[in-house]
Amino acid sequence: MSTTTAPGSGSDPVSKPQPVAPSASKPEPCTKPEEQQEEEPSLPPLSPSDFKQYNRLAEHMDMFHSHFRQSWTLLYEAASSGHRPKNMSLRAFINTGLQLVSHLEAHHSIEEAYVFPKLAKRMPEFRSGKQDVPHGGEEVKKGGRGKKKAAELIRQHVEIHKGMDGLREYLQKCLSGEQPLEMSVVKTQMDTWGDVLWTHLDQEVQALGAENMRRYWSLDEMWGLSM
Repeated sequence: MSTTTAPGSGSDPVSKPQPVAPSASKPEPCTKPEEQQEEEPSLPPLSPSDFKQYNRLAEHMDMFHSHFRQSWTLLYEAASSGHRPKNMSLRAFINTGLQLVSHLEAHHSIEEAYVFPKLAKRMPEFRSGKQDVPHGGEEVKKGGRGKKKAAELIRQHVEIHKGMDGLREYLQKCLSGEQPLEMSVVKTQMDTWGDVLWTHLDQEVQALGAENMRRYWSLDEMWGLSM
């Protein structure tokens, strides 16, 4: 099967694009709710062994995220240059994109069903907005309690999934032969959710980092937290 290139790309060599992440700027840390923004007392330094235990979830999460970054970079570099990686067939390239979407979707489903609810009991960064909160939240319920807006990490999931749906629909049409694959279209699809994806991958690991986790959980409790 012949190599598909973006219109106007020709056969001339194309220099390798420098930025692989959609945004070169460093993402801001997750914004904590107003009640969490007051200055907190400094905590004593952690021993290496305690740091390792508190940082365990962050390291585990970053392992998954590294895989997503690698897949995204492969796809985005090809889409930006107009050329697939050497020795990668058209079908393999399309399937790489579909697998990225599928794996991200499964990853987020597990997080929202099993990981985030447990963390949200103490950590506002992982609250979905479904939990009851004291009176003063956005939506007041009977008994003087209401619901607050979902945390930033949760809202990012929603935006990421909107973009993933568009990319998946296009790649499935290309796989079935309904449409020809155009790298320019792949890039356009990825650009709609690239910034929020890369920001999310960094912020989620930051929220699970040792210095943040120790503010909510004891060392003994950390053993009961898993992914």
